Amino acid sequence: MLTTSLPGGTWTLGGLTVTRFGYGAMQLAGPGVMGPPADRDGALAVLRTAVELGITHIDTSAAYGPLVTNELIREALHPYPEALHIVTKVGANRDQQGGWPPARDPESLRRSVHENLETLGLDVLDLVNLRLGDATGPRPGSVAEAFETLADLQRQGLIRHLGVSNATAEQVAEAQAIAPVVCVQNMYNLAHRRDDELIDALAGQGIAYVPFFPLGGFSPLQSSVLSRVAARLEATPMSVALAWLLRRSPNILLIPGTSSAAHLRENIAGAALSLSDDDLVELDTIGR
Repeated sequence: MLTTSLPGGTWTLGGLTVTRFGYGAMQLAGPGVMGPPADRDGALAVLRTAVELGITHIDTSAAYGPLVTNELIREALHPYPEALHIVTKVGANRDQQGGWPPARDPESLRRSVHENLETLGLDVLDLVNLRLGDATGPRPGSVAEAFETLADLQRQGLIRHLGVSNATAEQVAEAQAIAPVVCVQNMYNLAHRRDDELIDALAGQGIAYVPFFPLGGFSPLQSSVLSRVAARLEATPMSVALAWLLRRSPNILLIPGTSSAAHLRENIAGAALSLSDDDLVELDTIGR
């Protein structure tokens, strides 16, 4: 059984036990998540530090770079520790302008799964999320063909578990009717709480919710309430935001990204911040 001193303890994704505090590798690629990092040695050091600190959940995608973060993960950590679980996603490519055009047809999905296997140096992927919607958020529409393709690859033994990303509640339910879903990865943070009902519903089913942009993404969270609580606690606003997410629901897993080992340590310390019931009531006013 995995034990950890990281904030939040652990969660089980299907049969995979992971630390609730994980690491998102997207920021290891170059500007705009394109090309190699300016400091390759620094990027490798962040990944090694994450594992040394006990993190067992790393999130990546072949689209990051493209291929850059996967190759960095392999160089830094392969052969992988038994307890480490790498989560990837498929469903989007990159264009020369740095865009994220969808790639959810069966051929593209199969190609992407094999690309992730090759670049990560794996025979089977622990968990694959199907990326839906677009850069503006979830979009309605059937996920059946795409998710059935991933379920078929799962039956072939290339994927252990499946999830969805950037999805509506209806799309989550449609995917669940095809194959078990062990996590949902959507945009969520103190100020963007559209998924409150979905998080609670998933918690009741034992399904993880993994918020991307937990600190606001490319536009960091700005709130006078957040700043006031942080000042009272003598902490940074970002520390308070991470700690709030861990308190929000036990099924929330964090994957904040950074290209700095020092910042990674700061994020872990921040997520461990103790929030009182009064703090939570005050913070709850931000996104409602």
